[in-house]
Amino acid sequence: MIAVALKGLLGRKIRAILTAFAIVLGVAMISGTFIFTDTLSKGFTIVTGESYEGTDVVISGRKLVDYSASGRATLPTQLLDEVRELQSVNAAAGAIIDLQDNSDPAKLIDRDGTVIGGEGQGPTFGIGLDSSQLRFTPLELTAGTWAAGPTQVVIDDGAAEKYDFAVGDTIGVSATGPVKEYRITGIARYGSVGSIGNSTFAVFDVPTAQTLYNKEERFDSISVAAKDGVSPEQLAREIRPILPDTAEVKTGVEQSAADAKDAQDGIALFRSFLLAFGGIALFVGAFVIFNTLSITVAQRTRELATLRTLGASRRQVLRSVVLEGFVIGLVASLLGLALGLAVGKGLNALFVAFGVDLPHTGTIVAPRTVIVGLLVGIGITVVAGLIPALRATRVPPISAVREGATMTPSRLARHMTVLALATIGLGAVAIGYGLFVNGLDSTAVILALGVGSLAIFVGVALLASKLVRPLAALVGLPAWAMGGTAGQLARENAMRNPSRTAATSAALMIGLALVTVVAVLGHGLEASSKRAVEAQLQADYVVTTENRFEPFSASAGQAVASAEGVDVVSNVRSDRARIDGEDVDVSGIEPQTIGRFYRFRWAAGNDPLSQLGTNGAIVQETFAEEHQLEVGSELAMRTPGGTTLRLVVVGISDPPRLDPLLAPVNISRTAFDAAFPQPRNMYTFVDVTAPVDASPADALKQSLAAYPDATLLSSSAFEQDRIDGFSTFLSLLYVLLALSIVVSLFGMVNTQVLSVFERTRELGMLRAVGMTRRQTRRMIRHESVITGLIGAALGIPLGLVLAALVTRALSQYDVQFSVPTGTLVVFTIVAISAGVIAAVWPARRAARLNVLNALHHE
Repeated sequence: MIAVALKGLLGRKIRAILTAFAIVLGVAMISGTFIFTDTLSKGFTIVTGESYEGTDVVISGRKLVDYSASGRATLPTQLLDEVRELQSVNAAAGAIIDLQDNSDPAKLIDRDGTVIGGEGQGPTFGIGLDSSQLRFTPLELTAGTWAAGPTQVVIDDGAAEKYDFAVGDTIGVSATGPVKEYRITGIARYGSVGSIGNSTFAVFDVPTAQTLYNKEERFDSISVAAKDGVSPEQLAREIRPILPDTAEVKTGVEQSAADAKDAQDGIALFRSFLLAFGGIALFVGAFVIFNTLSITVAQRTRELATLRTLGASRRQVLRSVVLEGFVIGLVASLLGLALGLAVGKGLNALFVAFGVDLPHTGTIVAPRTVIVGLLVGIGITVVAGLIPALRATRVPPISAVREGATMTPSRLARHMTVLALATIGLGAVAIGYGLFVNGLDSTAVILALGVGSLAIFVGVALLASKLVRPLAALVGLPAWAMGGTAGQLARENAMRNPSRTAATSAALMIGLALVTVVAVLGHGLEASSKRAVEAQLQADYVVTTENRFEPFSASAGQAVASAEGVDVVSNVRSDRARIDGEDVDVSGIEPQTIGRFYRFRWAAGNDPLSQLGTNGAIVQETFAEEHQLEVGSELAMRTPGGTTLRLVVVGISDPPRLDPLLAPVNISRTAFDAAFPQPRNMYTFVDVTAPVDASPADALKQSLAAYPDATLLSSSAFEQDRIDGFSTFLSLLYVLLALSIVVSLFGMVNTQVLSVFERTRELGMLRAVGMTRRQTRRMIRHESVITGLIGAALGIPLGLVLAALVTRALSQYDVQFSVPTGTLVVFTIVAISAGVIAAVWPARRAARLNVLNALHHE
């Protein structure tokens, strides 16, 4: 039976190849994701490992607040002297460097005044290096010498090569203030890593970096080397008693592992995100495999019955069909693994196009990638083919001698409607549990939503065969009315085998349902964000950054205030602090001017802005409810530098839940600047008077010329910029979901090819009675388009229902259900286009059939 199965596959090469494509693409996405993320992981491992190769012990400030613009707590410079005096210390050096939180940014400026890297700019690191202790740095000079003095800098080799800078050239650097010019004394690279992505770095001597980042008499870290015979652990124990409460000490190995863990956690989340789309593609591929093998088994009824007549047992027939699925899965998985290399590079190019480029080294293909790819590809193919295989075992031997014998109906066929409705009901319960039941962690929510969605897709697919006839009759009306005889036959053919048509359209249904959910949610989020910004903002102009989550230099606000034509300016500082064991965003506002630009909606408090002072706080209503605060309540706030502020709640605001411009906790700018070590602005709001010599926009842009990290936007442009942030993410989702559409397209091609093969005699008879080749092609195209429209008729409404459920769960954030009619029309056109494309080859194949041979076909 093994030989029979393999010969059967070789005899159906085209069908086997088309069947395999569905799995090839899914496995390629999964293996490509592993290759891409493993390559990133290796790059980060090299970066973190080489950072501490010559270091036995690292002293650093504690990370008191996550994702703070101020970074970790800093160390007093006198601590370096105390460390050097310890008996076990051989050498020690202080540095200004924060690779994790990037609290010391340094943007390099090209000769034309633009930031190197542009919109896709990655992290920009400013580093203060003690060049007398090079054993502690992973940086290596490729040309020139290290910087010494307030006018010198060393830049990374990537920026130097790409933008044609050399030793001796002058380059602008933007750190915490306006752009300053520096002479390049050297070009350096970061260890042996092949690329640091679209990141850049600027290396100064330590005193220059301390001045630039307002860290006079402070270090970010101190690297220490032990004397011979002293272990890193012993050295760490000796250092620990002299450290302040805000400092910590780790061995070089421990620090490298901690840095690597932070990077790996982020990559693992990133990997899960991408694997979800690979899983969707494979899920769609499972429908394609199931449909294809079902059709193939049905077409081989006489062949399988003949095998039974010749003595093959049901078990042998089952093994034969399962073996075919195994071989198809194996070949498809191997091809998918090979294609995964290209997908990995494609994913890198995709994220670079979206402005995300990360450190990486040579391509990594881990054994886990190969094992997972093979297991998933083969497993899904075998499982998807199991039901057709079981049906094959029920072929009675007598069918071998019957003309036009068909498969016997499944015993579950009579209960299919009840089974479908039950599956849909269970899926709805799981989705409702994930969306509306409180107390679930994120993993449980994602699992409930994923399982629920899969169950609904399967249920609708099972129910689809009952809906195909009325849907085909409806969406086939244009073909029936305008397609002539070919269109009428196409409509009837689509209705002839509803189970097959349903299974084919189900694959497309899933992809269209998912993109509909994304489109509806995105449209609702964009509309809600626009309303939220309009409800809060009343400014002529806003100074912000291209990255909406990244603050800019506080001195940029001062520069704008002095511009010609400016009436009033109000700065909003931003950072994070720790309150009640929770990291919270904090805004520093100017009480005298903020009310002119920001519309507060007060839930409690009597003229709160006038009461802020140096210890007042205005909190958002949701924050007050979570922490049981009211006007007059006290709260303690610890800043990233270790300072503790005792605050009194003077007001409670009720901003829009979606996209609030101010943070949950707001204090006065004076209190903010005193508590946070590196105050930066999130916004600067500007109102202007009538211009004198130039338009206000020109004057404002001129005042910001020395601050390339600051962007000037009108209020309407600012609103659009907030919306564009959603649009960019939605575009990425569309690109990733497109893979499932492509898989369903192959399924449609496969079904049409098998349908043409199955109807060879029928097509021959149609040709014999006068149907032209052109009419034959038109009939096949109409059939395919009708199938695509059925997928749209099932998928788009299903997507709308799922989007409505998710929107209902997000209603607490003021997200409203909003249908993007134009986008849904585009999706319908995509379905039609998919049908046309899928029919190209089958239509040509049908038209080229030899009439006499077709009439003799069995």
